[in-house]
Amino acid sequence: MPFRSESQWAHAPKHASRARRNGLRRGVAAVVVLAVLISIVWVTAFRGNKSSAASSGSKGPSVTSGSSSSGSSGAAQTSANGSSFDVKSWMASLEAKVKGQSGNLQPGSNPSALPGPILIADEGNSRLLLVDPKGRILWQFPSKGDLSSGQTFIEPDDAFFGPTGADIMATQESQFVITEISIQSGHIIYRYGHPGTSGSAVGYLNNPDDAMLLPNGNIFTADIKNCRLLYLSPSSASPVHIYGETTPYCYHQPPLRFGSPNGVFPMANGDWLVTEINGDWVDEMTPGGQIKFSTHPPGITYPSDSNEVSAGVFLTAAYTSPGVIEEFNQTGGLLWRFDPSGSQTLNHPSIAIPLPDGNVLATDDRNDRVIVIDKKTNKIIWQYGHTGVSGTKPGYIDEPDGVDLAPPYSLLVTQAPTMGIPPLQPVGSTTPTTGG
Repeated sequence: MPFRSESQWAHAPKHASRARRNGLRRGVAAVVVLAVLISIVWVTAFRGNKSSAASSGSKGPSVTSGSSSSGSSGAAQTSANGSSFDVKSWMASLEAKVKGQSGNLQPGSNPSALPGPILIADEGNSRLLLVDPKGRILWQFPSKGDLSSGQTFIEPDDAFFGPTGADIMATQESQFVITEISIQSGHIIYRYGHPGTSGSAVGYLNNPDDAMLLPNGNIFTADIKNCRLLYLSPSSASPVHIYGETTPYCYHQPPLRFGSPNGVFPMANGDWLVTEINGDWVDEMTPGGQIKFSTHPPGITYPSDSNEVSAGVFLTAAYTSPGVIEEFNQTGGLLWRFDPSGSQTLNHPSIAIPLPDGNVLATDDRNDRVIVIDKKTNKIIWQYGHTGVSGTKPGYIDEPDGVDLAPPYSLLVTQAPTMGIPPLQPVGSTTPTTGG
């Protein structure tokens, strides 16, 4: 298969392909942030407190998660920083604060469509939101005081609760970093990558996507423009293992090479489901790197974040306009499709995940909404966000790119008991900086 540079890819990664409506606004914001950072550095230097400023953006602890079986119990969990944290009580306290308040759903939405709150990566607004089934905001990151001096949290495009529910792993694709957040402290406790600077050397990423926190505290992530999957450990500055060749020339030849991989999701049998943009492939890969099958999602040119519904049944979103969400099997047979027309037409949906009742939760990114689809009627029965209208007020979002259910229904909490961990051990003891 011929080599193709990044500029020749048939399907460029999301961040490279989008023409954002608010690009000018972000450019201005970036200049303001830069100016503020320069001022902080100047004042700090002037006061002769350089050592304090250098450490203020980095907490840098090693990550040690709790046991994989504890995530679904609802009892006190072990946070990635090693402290005990009662996820169930935290959720209850958040829900108590909004009790009696009106919601912010779109007309016709049925709150019973969801089993509990959802985590939204509100990329355009550079925030994470925890929203309950009535459309009330329970929690937001970052809030005042969450970021250390000099830290930023820009354009999170995916976010998932960890296997114990006590931590959140966010991917900032356009910023080339992955970020772990402790719910208990409300702070960033680990970051891999250099904010705003792409690369392929140790400590660098180039459009990372769908970082997954494992029960052992390590991380599995796709690194789209470097054509690879990475197994990372906070105790090691270098990747523990690299799946695929690190190269800007992406094409489908797993496990030797991957065609712009944009997702790596756990399967119930301990394997991992890999999505490759370039060539439109979905692969089942063992933790050791063996490929069990590769297939094309039917009729899709840009599969995004494919994941498992049940044994032999998979779900993907087509990041296109008009968009498509569909289920398929490992031979590429179509099992179900949602591609509405008219006012409900999807516009670049990027992730769809199965709900416990069999329906589907999805982001419809450029329509600025998160939706629930009833598979029996093929109708939208729940919607947060105003279709095609971005904003920051309650009920509004801006290009939501990622979604996860809150514990105990979240992806990694439910997958923790069977999650396959690569048979590799980290070496070294250096933790990449969390600053920036």
